[in-house]
Amino acid sequence: MARRRHHEEHENHEAWAIPYGDLVTLLLAFFVVMYSISSVNEGKYRVVSDSLNAAFRGQPTTTLPIQIGDKAATTVAAPIVQLAPSEKTLALRQLAQQATDALSPLITQGLVDVQAGDGFVEIAIRSDILFASGAAHLAGDAQSAITMLGEALRAFPNSIRVEGHTDNIPVSGGAFASNWELSAARAASVVHMLVESGVDPRRLSVVAYGEFRPALPNATPDGRNANRRVVLVIEGSEPAAP
Repeated sequence: MARRRHHEEHENHEAWAIPYGDLVTLLLAFFVVMYSISSVNEGKYRVVSDSLNAAFRGQPTTTLPIQIGDKAATTVAAPIVQLAPSEKTLALRQLAQQATDALSPLITQGLVDVQAGDGFVEIAIRSDILFASGAAHLAGDAQSAITMLGEALRAFPNSIRVEGHTDNIPVSGGAFASNWELSAARAASVVHMLVESGVDPRRLSVVAYGEFRPALPNATPDGRNANRRVVLVIEGSEPAAP
């Protein structure tokens, strides 16, 4: 019986061509991407960059208008200088000290409380010294106190949120339909006085909480007195540009 010969398998000497073709394709795609990146319109790139900065940092890095058309922007605005966290903390402590000095007689009487927190300063003023019962017009002595406070705050660029609070006793009669309106009107009166004292109105905002954020339980007269207040929250950041 004749022995069958075993033929050796044919070796493919062109197998290298497949990975080589893949490598060439990848290199071509890489250089196309690099070329497209190198020809990005500068104006469009800055628009995207500022949008991302605004989303993650709270404010854009440039202050001048940006050219978006085919012509690239020719003027690059200087970046906004931001304080380091340690410098912000120091500035807030200085602000808290100036507010404490301006309102020291009222603080001694327990009518005003100044607290420095993490990234903010809070000044709580009892409504008893600011307004008559059920009223939103600042009393004469209160106007002097708010004026002194405004003079201490006007040199700082920080945002100021003025909050109005009341106790839970329902409003009956008078000019206000509820504690919402009363707390809003009282906070607005303080804002107007701060503006007259030289505080930039763009730094100010009004928030009305009515009876719904008490500092103490409303079950006692002392608790209700503590809840009738106007609170100035000085934030660690400057107002966002319009």
